[in-house]
Amino acid sequence: MLAIGLVAAFMTLLDVSIVNVAIPSIQRAINANPSDLQWILSGYALTFGLMLVPAGRFGDVRGRRTVFIIGLALFTVASAAAGLAESPTWLIVARLLQGAAAGLVNPQVIGLIQQLYEGADRGRPFGLLGGTIGISTAVGPLLGGALIELGGQQEGWRWVFFVNVPVGVVTIIFGWRLLPTDPTDKQARQQNLDPFGVLLLGLGVVLLLLPLVQEQQWRGPLKWLLIPAGLAVLFGFVRWELRYRRRAEPLFDLALFRLRSYTLGTLIGLLYFAGFVAVFFLFTLFLQIGLRYTALEAGLAVTPFAVGSAITATLGGRIVNRFGRPLVAIGLATVVVSLAGVVVALHFVPGRGAPLATAAPLLLAGFGSGLVITPNQTLTLSEVPVARAGSAAGMLQTGQRIGAAAGIAGVGAIFFSALARTHGGWSRAFRDALLVTIGFVLIALVAAIVDSRTERLGTPSGDESTRRPHT
Repeated sequence: MLAIGLVAAFMTLLDVSIVNVAIPSIQRAINANPSDLQWILSGYALTFGLMLVPAGRFGDVRGRRTVFIIGLALFTVASAAAGLAESPTWLIVARLLQGAAAGLVNPQVIGLIQQLYEGADRGRPFGLLGGTIGISTAVGPLLGGALIELGGQQEGWRWVFFVNVPVGVVTIIFGWRLLPTDPTDKQARQQNLDPFGVLLLGLGVVLLLLPLVQEQQWRGPLKWLLIPAGLAVLFGFVRWELRYRRRAEPLFDLALFRLRSYTLGTLIGLLYFAGFVAVFFLFTLFLQIGLRYTALEAGLAVTPFAVGSAITATLGGRIVNRFGRPLVAIGLATVVVSLAGVVVALHFVPGRGAPLATAAPLLLAGFGSGLVITPNQTLTLSEVPVARAGSAAGMLQTGQRIGAAAGIAGVGAIFFSALARTHGGWSRAFRDALLVTIGFVLIALVAAIVDSRTERLGTPSGDESTRRPHT
């Protein structure tokens, strides 16, 4: 059952990064303009983030197996449609559906781990899931480059999507046969799913993400007005949920944020993903466009990070219960030092030797990342009741999606501004962007240290009422 969930998580998270190296081929094959390419990349993240909390809540109430199977089937069909795309609009619609399907699947995976394992036993499966997250993000460019190399520059990009189809079909069959059956009691099935809360949360997330994912395409400052509008809608969502919980089960139980472990863990995830995802997005641009590397060569360049993350992610899951939040702080500090090493390496080796020069610090950054994602996820969800595991995981991942979009927009703005200022100085632009990324990770490190000190001083994470949120 765990293997089924990990395969599904790997597929859906892989599609966040695998498409990056295919963008030049897609542009040539279907005559996509810059705005089309932005939506092909960011539309997936937008609908992914939009679906996470409602899907998690739906799985908690109506059963995780059904939502998992429906989401995976939709993802498989949308992947086939993307591979068959003959126009930019076709591909954009397929990517939007892919993202929505990924948002259906992922909260169910975390919810199933919470359901199938208890207490300290969750460390190992969360370690495997954390390794899956890290490897899928980092190995995406390598796998994408290999598929494009095998399929040819003109049509190879289609296999980036087609590869999901056979894996998806097999996973659906085994998932239907092996995953725990859905609840049959009428009380669970008759619970209201809080449709107005779904609408408010969805609108707020879209208003927040749109100016971030379209930062390069929507010129002018007016787009940034959507962010305060989104925050206002999310404030309305909070007020609605507080009122709604007096008479029925809300979409998301805000009492979870009284748990220090959940609140700080969500913040750390948001900040870390703001830097973590942006690094690979810009590194592939730097290598493919700036240094004229092939898609496969660009993918190989980020392999050291994937290797390092794979080694420590599973280990982090095994030892997190022994070391707690300080383990996350150690991982974040390692990432900061390693990225600083990448900046130094690029200063001395700015040309085509850059991948070799950055291999060692990227490997070390991978070691650090494996000690961040898995342990942070385990600690963040450690006090969450199983009945709210899906919605809690959905909110955690929504924060990560918002962080990733904000990071790509913010760090990308610095990157492209430096690129214009230096008239094509790709290495200098990437170094400047890395400094902003280090800033995001440093703030996450401060949050981890605060949590570690509070934990050591013996301050309780939450009282009895917050450990058992409203039912």
